[in-house]
Amino acid sequence: MEKLIRVAVIGCGGRGMYSYAPYVKQFENAEITAVAEPIAERREFFAETYHLKPENCFETAEEFFAQPKMAEVVFICTQDRQHYAHTIAALKKGYDILLEKPVSNLPENCIDIANTAKRLGRKVMVCHVLRYTPFYQKIKEAIQNGEIGQVMSLHQFEDVGWGHYAHSFVRGLWRNSDETSPMILAKCCHDMDIILWLIGSDCQKVSSFGTLSHFVPENAPIEGDRCTKECPKYDSCPYCADKVYHNPKWAWAQQAVVLNPNEEKLQKALSENKYGRCVYRCDNNVVDHQIVNLQFEGGVTASLTMCAFTNEMTREIKIMGTRGEIIGNMEENTVTIKRFGEEPEVIDIRTIATDLSGHGGGENKMVRDLFAMVRGTDNGAALTSIDKSIQSHIMAFASERSRVEGGRVVELEEIYKEHTQII
Repeated sequence: MEKLIRVAVIGCGGRGMYSYAPYVKQFENAEITAVAEPIAERREFFAETYHLKPENCFETAEEFFAQPKMAEVVFICTQDRQHYAHTIAALKKGYDILLEKPVSNLPENCIDIANTAKRLGRKVMVCHVLRYTPFYQKIKEAIQNGEIGQVMSLHQFEDVGWGHYAHSFVRGLWRNSDETSPMILAKCCHDMDIILWLIGSDCQKVSSFGTLSHFVPENAPIEGDRCTKECPKYDSCPYCADKVYHNPKWAWAQQAVVLNPNEEKLQKALSENKYGRCVYRCDNNVVDHQIVNLQFEGGVTASLTMCAFTNEMTREIKIMGTRGEIIGNMEENTVTIKRFGEEPEVIDIRTIATDLSGHGGGENKMVRDLFAMVRGTDNGAALTSIDKSIQSHIMAFASERSRVEGGRVVELEEIYKEHTQII
């Protein structure tokens, strides 16, 4: 019988509550035994859901880490700028870790986490869940099998979606890089990681451009900072809070507005909290569109386009090789291989995957891989880990530096040299 793995969850937001914890119940000999969450309503709901003892429920991560070790694994699902302190505390306490991305908002912290985990012999899996999706795994398989020859260029598109951007990056928790992380790190370290994984060689240099152009006070239709029916643009503005949070496409966002929402609770929350603000009068500063150019060893080039102004919330990709192309749309779950001189092959991922829930079918597989890593049965084959995540984060830091400095070409080595202990 496999060894029981006990899990503690730090942070009961969207990721801790809904993305990762539910999968623990799907595995034998794994259970959630503790939680730390500052919002009492969320902590109590989580404790009730997983039948936790009162003495195993904590208001803060610090209170949890002050206790004797009560699990084998900690899921760290707190805010970006809390990751470093919480991860270092967990490592020193002897926990293995599932760490929500980004690893940290600072490159030196990312590197220190990797070094500390290596020194203490602990395992840290970063939630680069895209590697586990059947969509990207099929693309990786096609590249490795030489379906399009040698990869020469790759274009990744992060279609954020107009409602998702308004919710998360204008009104929500990731709106201001002074409090969290820049957009290219908070949202797009997933994309940096998948580009790096698919190309399979080291990134050398980047350049980037991007701005916050639309969601600014100059575009506000009224003086007040609340989104109300008195606004003259109420009927025509797609970003109206009532419209966003009643749109089935963005229904998932209601849980961030208020836990277990009903109409009365939702309307009350929108009249009081940050999610009911006018999108043109928030304290947001992250870009609403950005492009990044990347050069890899061997002359392979890549680009990433992140944009808020898309109808769908999806990722698209085009990979060009010496013998063909691969074109994919994650929302549609299709991968098309166009070999030169042949008819296109269209692959419907839904016909080859049994579970596409949870980030396109990746979350369940990632948690499974985590438990294998902790038990030592993965033979080093886990698709993501702290060591594998460092370079993609450095790519993001270099991209933001380039953007801020007007598009200057930034070599990754420049970022590395500023920090002495590189793994």
